[in-house]
Amino acid sequence: MADTIRVGAGCLNQLPLDWSGNRRRILESIAQAREAYVSVLCLPELAITGYGCEDQFLSHEVAERSWESLVEIAEHTKDMVVAVGLPVWVKNAIYNSVAVLVDGEIKGLIAKKNLAGDGLHYEPRWFHAWPEGVIVNDKFGELHLPIGDPIFKLGGIRIGLEVCEDAWVADRPGRLFAGSGVDIILNPSASHFAFAKQEVREQFVVEGSRAFGAAYVYANLLGNEAGRAIYDGGGLIASAGKIVAEGQRFSFQETTLVHKAVDIERNRLHQARTVSRKIDVQGLSEIELPFKWPKVTRQDGQEPLPPMSKDEEFTRAMALAYFDYLRKSWSSGFVVSLSGGADSAAVSSFVKIMLDLALSELGEEGVRERLPHLDLPKNTKDWMKILLFCAYQGTKNSGETTRHAARSVAEALGCDYAEWEVDDLVEGYESTIESVLKRQLSWQTDDLARQNIQARVRAPAIWMMANIRNALLLATSNRSEAAVGYATMDGDTSGGLSPIAGIDKHYLREWLRFMESKGLPESPPIKALSQINVQNPTAELRPKDANQTDEDDLMPYQVLDTLERAAIRDKKGPKSALQVIRATYPQHEEKQLIDWTKKFYQLWCRNQWKRERYAVAFHVDDQNLDPKSWCRFPVLSAGFREELTQL
Repeated sequence: MADTIRVGAGCLNQLPLDWSGNRRRILESIAQAREAYVSVLCLPELAITGYGCEDQFLSHEVAERSWESLVEIAEHTKDMVVAVGLPVWVKNAIYNSVAVLVDGEIKGLIAKKNLAGDGLHYEPRWFHAWPEGVIVNDKFGELHLPIGDPIFKLGGIRIGLEVCEDAWVADRPGRLFAGSGVDIILNPSASHFAFAKQEVREQFVVEGSRAFGAAYVYANLLGNEAGRAIYDGGGLIASAGKIVAEGQRFSFQETTLVHKAVDIERNRLHQARTVSRKIDVQGLSEIELPFKWPKVTRQDGQEPLPPMSKDEEFTRAMALAYFDYLRKSWSSGFVVSLSGGADSAAVSSFVKIMLDLALSELGEEGVRERLPHLDLPKNTKDWMKILLFCAYQGTKNSGETTRHAARSVAEALGCDYAEWEVDDLVEGYESTIESVLKRQLSWQTDDLARQNIQARVRAPAIWMMANIRNALLLATSNRSEAAVGYATMDGDTSGGLSPIAGIDKHYLREWLRFMESKGLPESPPIKALSQINVQNPTAELRPKDANQTDEDDLMPYQVLDTLERAAIRDKKGPKSALQVIRATYPQHEEKQLIDWTKKFYQLWCRNQWKRERYAVAFHVDDQNLDPKSWCRFPVLSAGFREELTQL
């Protein structure tokens, strides 16, 4: 029996239903682990299929192909213990399971007990939760295997598993492991990125190690797997109640590995000293197998990493999401209608940051290998002209401030850039409608229609440029605008991807100041953003003498975002939401706060149809307005009429 065992967590950048690609990356991770002398390797949840298969999990063929991949993977695990996730069918029900591979053979399956059904997660739509303490034998392919919640006793070392959400609940399976003398707990996860979430993961990993007296190994997915969710990787290993190793987060590599030699005897001593630990004499069901543990001769491995700031997390998460969306969609770059305002400047800047980080980590040849469909020039300084095209589409209502800002930002980014006017198109549409109405349009009677036509006439040309370049048109609406419908459908919402629709305007402006002044070590500050940051956000759709600003049209963005969190994330009604902003913004008069509260709820209810039509957005916060994945609301409703009249 071994006193010290080298364990590892492999994080993988997978793609749903990519059978050969997912299998290749799993085998690469196993090979990396073998080279590092890892004996026990934990791989992510549903790594064989990809986590984001959605309703395709209901297909028998998905499970069948997964099993075929598993059989091939098992052949490469000689002298190792590997845990890897896949869906399996048992008695006409699907289970989110983890296969345990020992010394080149499949020896059993662990089924997830606690399914994730909050936020982005819809696991109960496809999977059944496995009942605690139940183990059945069933036929999988050509094998008869146990499935349930056993622990594995391999060469005298006991190994138990918690599958992602299992560790996030109060009644976690690990509480039973301690009483059964489990030495190593593996946690295959698919835990999407949200601000400061890594700190929460570290807490349950540390607590799992401390409370259960075991080494704890956590593996996660990596990158933009299926379009919306971003996975940060960041594998974790804890022993004796402390994080002893942490893997890189937001890596542009397809696989990352974190490993560490853990002292089994020290953890057992902790178990022995814990008087409050209840010993389960009968113990959990065990699968006992012979296994020869190699002698660990080196104590090397990755150390814990310092925490990232919110700005750094956001920057790295978005850059990786862009890179993965670009290569997985086989698009030839990005196109943005660059207005000279905050949103389009942010959306465009991420392309430059993406390239900076990719080149820093992968090198020139590495980026070429990952983007084989792009004909990238010899000089990397010219790559931005291939990767990003921006256009400023002016009208007589546009100001020189935004025009100059757009030009300066485009120059700083090094992208391909053009300017053109759309007044003739606006006048053509207005003339047509005036002839039908037999009257002239005016700002007094037709304000909204005249604003929207300016936004909409900008869509066809920029879409055309995206088509010509085989590029992805990026929409520029943020989450604050989405909450109240402050966007023109088929205007500034036009695009195949809406990367910042999951982030609020107040923070987005903070981040632009961060990128102007600090940036990242691999991606320096973009000084031209100063011309964006000095402006008050404006749509520039009314005549110049109207001095239009977003916050005059709506309310201060900070107030709007506070109302959104109260009303949508926390599900507070108008009366309770008013109490929140009353306490948060006491400097404003009561009538003003009531008016803002009414406006928010009215606009929220009125504009659900717009949110239903938004392009795919990245999920980066602990909340989202995406009706397909996070926040469902009726398109038609009473709109809180009674509640609002009672304010």
